[in-house]
Amino acid sequence: MTDQAPPAASQPASSVVRPAPVRRNAGIPLDLDWINAVQVNRSAVERRAATLTTRRSVKKEWQAAWLLRAVQCTDLTTLQGDDTPGRVRRLCAKARQPIERDLLDQLGLGGYPLQVAAVCVYHSMVPTAVEELAGTGINVAAVSAGFPAGLNPLPERIREIQASIAAGANEIDVVISRQHVLTGNWAALYDEVRRFREACGDKAHLKTILATGELGTLRNVARASMVCMMAGSDFIKTSTGKEAVNATLEVGLVMVRAIRAYEEQTGYQVGFKPAGGIRTARDALAWLILMREELGERWQHPDLFRLGASGLLNDIERQLQHHATGRYSAAYRHPMA
Repeated sequence: MTDQAPPAASQPASSVVRPAPVRRNAGIPLDLDWINAVQVNRSAVERRAATLTTRRSVKKEWQAAWLLRAVQCTDLTTLQGDDTPGRVRRLCAKARQPIERDLLDQLGLGGYPLQVAAVCVYHSMVPTAVEELAGTGINVAAVSAGFPAGLNPLPERIREIQASIAAGANEIDVVISRQHVLTGNWAALYDEVRRFREACGDKAHLKTILATGELGTLRNVARASMVCMMAGSDFIKTSTGKEAVNATLEVGLVMVRAIRAYEEQTGYQVGFKPAGGIRTARDALAWLILMREELGERWQHPDLFRLGASGLLNDIERQLQHHATGRYSAAYRHPMA
C-alpha cells in the first residue's frame, strides 16, 4: 500500500497546519497490578515487526516528504569521548541547515524552514550548544544522570540534571538503573524516574532511556516502559547507543504499544525515541512506518517522535539528491562535523 506523506512535510511554511499541543504527562501513582499483568507474545511481535515495511511502502515524492519529516524529528547527536566545542559548533550548524539550500531549491522547498528537533550532547557541551542555537527554536538535549551506565549515586545524578538545566538544556535524556528492572524492583524504578521528573520541573522535558539491549526480555521492556510513563516521563527512549544491541523494530513495537495502552488508560500522550544504529534513510522510513501503523499520524511530529542519530542525515541527503536529480551524490559531499 502506498501512503501519502505526513502533512506539512512538503507544503510551504505559510500553509502548514500545526498539530494541537500535547498535554504533558504528569504521571500517575505506581500501579503494580497493571505492571504484573503485562505480557508480551514474542513470536507475534517478531512476525509483526518483520512485516511492517512490506505492508506499507512510501515511494517517489511521498518518500521524499517522509524523509524531510524524519529530518524534522531528528535529535542530532554527538556523544563521543573526544567531543570538542568545535565539533559541537559544526554539529549545530548542521542542525540549523540540515539539507543543503541548493537541494531544497531543487525540491521546490527553498523557503521551507527545515531544521532538526534537537542537538543532543554531554553536559559539558551544553553551554556551547545553547550559544550556537540561540533564537533558532532547536532544543538542546543533555544526556545526564550518569550516562551511559546510570550507576552514579542518585543525588549526584539529580544534581547533574539540575546543572544541565541551569546551563540552558531544555531536554534531559536520562538512563535508568537496569538493576531495578532485572530484579523486578518496580517501586525503586518508579521512585528514581519520579525524582528525575521533579528535577526537570517545568524547565525541561524528560526522555527516559531504557537501555533495552540490557533488560533481558521483551516483557521487561514493556513493564519498564509502563513504570517510566507512570513516573512522568515525557518520552521513553530505546537505547544509549552504547549497548551491544540498540534500537530494533521488535523493541520499538513493544514500547509503542505500551505508549498506546498508557494513553488509553490515562489520556496522556507520551513520546517515543529510538536511538542507536539508525544510519540510513531506509531505517528512518521504517521507524516512521511503525509510528503511523501503531500510533497514528500524530506520532510523526517532533513533539512526540524523535530519531536519535549522528550520521543519518548524510544518507537522507543522498536519497533526496537522487529524488531531485536521478543521481546519488558522494557521501563526502555531506560532512556532519
